[in-house]
Amino acid sequence: MAKARHKQSARASAARIIAEILQKHRSLNGVLTNALEQLPENERSLCQQLCYGVIRWQPQLQAIANQLIKKPLKNKDSDISALLLCGLYQLRSMRIPEHAALSETVNACKTLGKPWATGLLNACLRNYQREKAVFDNLALQQESAKYAHPDWLITQIKQDWPDNWQAILKANNQHPPMMLRVNQQQQTREDYLLQLQQANIVAEELAQTPHGILLKDPCDVYQLPGFKNGDVSVQDGAAQLVASLLDIQTNQRILDTCAAPGGKTCHILETQPDNDVVALDVDPARLQLIEQNTQRLKLKASLIAADASDISTWWDGQKFDRILIDAPCSGTGVIRRHPDIKVLRRPDDITSLAETQRKLLENLWPLLNTGGLLAYTTCSVLKQENEQQIMNFLNRHPEAQEYIPHESPASRREAGYQRLPGDNLLDGFYYVCLHHL
Repeated sequence: MAKARHKQSARASAARIIAEILQKHRSLNGVLTNALEQLPENERSLCQQLCYGVIRWQPQLQAIANQLIKKPLKNKDSDISALLLCGLYQLRSMRIPEHAALSETVNACKTLGKPWATGLLNACLRNYQREKAVFDNLALQQESAKYAHPDWLITQIKQDWPDNWQAILKANNQHPPMMLRVNQQQQTREDYLLQLQQANIVAEELAQTPHGILLKDPCDVYQLPGFKNGDVSVQDGAAQLVASLLDIQTNQRILDTCAAPGGKTCHILETQPDNDVVALDVDPARLQLIEQNTQRLKLKASLIAADASDISTWWDGQKFDRILIDAPCSGTGVIRRHPDIKVLRRPDDITSLAETQRKLLENLWPLLNTGGLLAYTTCSVLKQENEQQIMNFLNRHPEAQEYIPHESPASRREAGYQRLPGDNLLDGFYYVCLHHL
């Protein structure tokens, strides 16, 4: 029994997960969720810290590792390469005593069934210990290592944001805060803050939002008072600003496309719970997340699994008063929450995503009633997906006009509004609302 538990140690599991992300381009959240279930509870936190930390700083750690191992390991030993990155991350960024970090990382080679690598890893990590400053300085001469982003993404962000690019890259490498949205159908933000205080959870109002709360420290959602009963949801403040764009009234038919996991669907319903809301997502499994969230929050929506842009497969012919397109995008505004974006995204993805966004806008626009509003949002900072996309749409559609919301959700752009990562502690986000004349 003890031996089986040892084979599921935090460091060995983290190395397997990281190797799978780097080699097979799997998503961090998907791989990690399954792996954590296989680990003893006392190993899960360390495994999660290692995975997020190594993926967040991978370009920097890899630049150091390349100096330590002159000849790259074979693909079949990608777990050992990942384990070296784990060792470096512990020595550079964690509070684990160095002797423990080193010995436990080396021992994990045996856990992975590769005892031959213990000498190699031991030599590499001790070499780094002795000459940290030298290895760090050499690595940081590379721009991708210095900013811990791939070169192509640094170039793109520089091009789009010549005055802000360094701040964006720095914000992307920060640990994200935990924010909540109080269900206004259940209680007020003020009342919920009192409940948090009684539970000894330090929190404050999120000033940019009417129902948002900022926690001083992240916590398990089930520690939050009333979470199971639908009093509150976890949602970044930037995403909380989307629902207000739509100027929702009573007796409206509303479409939320690309809706999973349902945070914005639920917020729309919390604003006006009696409206007819259709939530659509291409992935049936992710649609179940919307159902779970609406049930927990005591809300009701019509759920459809379909490709939103292929309206022949799902539309009943009845137009909508409001449409939300929370478009598939590069995710470059939420890298701090999903650091694997830096590993998984490729330059060609942006053009492909922009075409998907264009199709969604073109195919869903005719489904909007005259006088209706369509909100288009992304969690991207790239202009090709945001203001350029909308300027092109407006040029093609004289019957479309930008609708200016009562309160600005972010900094004004030529079309729409852009929030950069870390502005007022929030995620990076693009917003625009279009009026059908």
